[in-house]
Amino acid sequence: MPTTHELKAAAKAEIDRHADDLVGFAKTILDAPEPGFREVKTSRFVAEQFRRLDVPYEDGIALTGVKGMLKVGSSGPTVAVIGELDSLKLLGHAHADLETDAAHACGHHAQIAMMLGVAMGLKTAGVLDALTGKVALIAVPAEEYIEIEYRDDLRREGKIEFLGGKPEFIRLGALDDVDLAMMTHTTSNPRESKIAMGGTNNGLVAKKIRFTGRASHAGGSPHAGINALNAAMIAMSAIHAQRETYRDEDTVRIHPIITRGGVAVSSVPAD
Repeated sequence: MPTTHELKAAAKAEIDRHADDLVGFAKTILDAPEPGFREVKTSRFVAEQFRRLDVPYEDGIALTGVKGMLKVGSSGPTVAVIGELDSLKLLGHAHADLETDAAHACGHHAQIAMMLGVAMGLKTAGVLDALTGKVALIAVPAEEYIEIEYRDDLRREGKIEFLGGKPEFIRLGALDDVDLAMMTHTTSNPRESKIAMGGTNNGLVAKKIRFTGRASHAGGSPHAGINALNAAMIAMSAIHAQRETYRDEDTVRIHPIITRGGVAVSSVPAD
């Protein structure tokens, strides 16, 4: 029976042997960013790599999620290794999609490559046979809390219930068999060196507020209108006035945007 040190060395050597492939995986995903619940190409790419590695998998979880499962030598707990499929949307990013503004500005392309690297290491001859339990390899959609209106439409259509991929995985039972979950995230902090332990994360609540006014010709009869945009801006200013009252240790963050501010400068905004 190989020692723990020998098993780790064998897995590490296999990952190093595929280093160029893994970097290539990350670059492939970097060049094809997709926002949450739209990660069709990225999901398909993960499934393709699972097939190449002979990893049994289920796809289409929470629309685009993929879950592979490695059974090891004997019974024991199930450990999940997670990578996130989705991108942000960031206008002007060096790797942004010119049509959608989607961009992997948070490093999820590297997460997926690292998850696949774990699969390669564990598939090294003799490694799985020496372990206990199972390893779930999960590519989860929609981590970034963006495109709220689009996701709310999916919810209304009955395609999802929650606006994030992990809550959807929980709702669907896709994590019921998982005892421990972990992931490796990239960092923008050079002081953290090669690896560091992260902290906690905030929960998220999305609010969609609609201001309804009355349209009128802005040049001829602005007095006849009720300006919904002005109402929205006053409300946002009031919200911002409260932000300085939040203690930093409470980690309260509020980030409003305006998604609709009128149809033309010649019309008093009514929506």
